This record gives sequence, C-alpha cells and structure tokens, in this order.
Amino acid sequence: MPHIKMYTGPFCPYCMMAKQFLKQLGVSEIEEIRVDKSPEIFAEMQQITGQRSVPQIFIGETHVGGFTDLYALHQKGDLLPLLEK
Repeated sequence: MPHIKMYTGPFCPYCMMAKQFLKQLGVSEIEEIRVDKSPEIFAEMQQITGQRSVPQIFIGETHVGGFTDLYALHQKGDLLPLLEK
C-alpha cells in the first residue's frame, strides 16, 4: 500500500470523514500533518496543492484533493487501484 499523507486541521469534519473512510477501505496508517500547528506547514500545503482548505490528501505521489474528491474517486472506481499500488 502506498504512503498516505493528509494535511488536516482541528475539529475538521471532512478530515475525520476522510480518515474514517480510508480506514474502512483497509488503510491502517495515515501520516497526518496538522496545518494549524505551523504557518510554514500551511504555506507549504498551499504551495504544493494550490488549495487553502483541509483535508488535502496524497496517496503516494498523487494529490487526490479533499474528502469529496476522495469519495468521487472511489465512486468512479479509481480509488482502490490507487491504494493497491
């Protein structure tokens, strides 16, 4: 399973839903990076993704986007193959 990295924030319902959804799909480890802990990390996330909202999810080197993007990818049938790489 590829490395999964997720930029998150405190009390973020979409972050919690994304983590729970990935766990339901068998993901056991998620590197969680809290953007509220450091302005530098928040700026890094914005530079990498072009987004200001959390979560921002990476599966391996692929930037998936937020929770709705993650779920849409699953609905299209493209998420499980990405998780199996």
